[in-house]
Amino acid sequence: MSNAAPSGSVHGLPEDRQPVIIAALRTPVCRANGALKHLRSHELLAPVLTALLAETGVEAAEVADVVIGNAVGAGGNVARLAALEAGLPVTVPGLTVDRQCGSGLDAIVLASRLVAAGGGTYLAGGVESISTAPLRAHRNADGEPAFFSRAQFAPHRHGDPDMGVAAENVAREYGISRARQDEFALRSHRRAVAAQASGTFARESVALPAAPGADEMSVTADDGPRPKLSEALMARFPAAFVESGTVTAGNSCFDADGAAAVVITSLARARELGAGDGLAVIGTETAGVEPRLLGIGAAAAASKLLAAQSVAAAALDLVEFNEAFASQTLACLDHLGIDALRANADGGALALGHAYGASGAVLVTRLLAQARREQADPAQEKLALAMISIAGGMGTAALFRHIRL
Repeated sequence: MSNAAPSGSVHGLPEDRQPVIIAALRTPVCRANGALKHLRSHELLAPVLTALLAETGVEAAEVADVVIGNAVGAGGNVARLAALEAGLPVTVPGLTVDRQCGSGLDAIVLASRLVAAGGGTYLAGGVESISTAPLRAHRNADGEPAFFSRAQFAPHRHGDPDMGVAAENVAREYGISRARQDEFALRSHRRAVAAQASGTFARESVALPAAPGADEMSVTADDGPRPKLSEALMARFPAAFVESGTVTAGNSCFDADGAAAVVITSLARARELGAGDGLAVIGTETAGVEPRLLGIGAAAAASKLLAAQSVAAAALDLVEFNEAFASQTLACLDHLGIDALRANADGGALALGHAYGASGAVLVTRLLAQARREQADPAQEKLALAMISIAGGMGTAALFRHIRL
């Protein structure tokens, strides 16, 4: 890749306005109603915020805002609640962002734009406790509740399919076979299992207290990767959403609980803090697509972003995509001209699970960890892309450059 930029800038911005992520951490991501079911969203997130401040040396009172994505929580501004739970001063505000699955990445995007406007230092990311999400209901004319399982994402005239049906729509529209989906999902599990065994995930994770009476005192590891998953087992899964379809429980993600967040500040402040490296934010884009093909939204956003930054897909060193379904992941990668083998080096949501509002922030955490692991030559900077498709027919993408400070 290109040589390091001049000391005063990364992408044409002055160093006091160039956003850079200097730390990124996450909780273990665990199946909904599993090891983390006793923790509400703010209780998942608060330990991550505390750990980030400790790692970077940022004083809590310096934080300009806590910007957090959340999709199905109880409302009430979980960002503020988590900030106070983490012991931040009452003077530090909080803002909760809802762009459904994209919420965690969009919170980081928003914080980066605030830094570029001269805003200071931010904690940004996402959280989801599907296990403790409130029951939701419309009020009937007689005042009685009519419970529903998910919100409406688009007017019915546009089509508002359930996520699995939308994944089938994408598979059919873009010719993604069952065999390719199963192969990709199995590779995701195998990569995640290998990363877990090598301690890769442990270095980016913050342990959480286990439920009272549990065998262990704390939850330290993701519980989704399946070491015994095989081609034969993958082939046995029936179609899950459409009769004779190609999308199965095996090549779809599972619902999960988890949180992830970053410290994002200006390049100037990062250097004052003594940070050794970070992810400089080069550009971000969000795009809309047909709601019935919502899974292709990430490709639309990433296409806009790469074109705007004059970056070819082949120039990308690291790619993280939220694997809600193998069909939509493959369709987006095909559209962008990215070999599927290059994406999600340590597996993704097919193996780790999808914690809705947290998932976009998990992508960024993974990118920083991978960049640090692979940065052998300080003179070489890695380009990293995070992208996620979003309910209602949208996608968000963010482009980063890993730099030495």
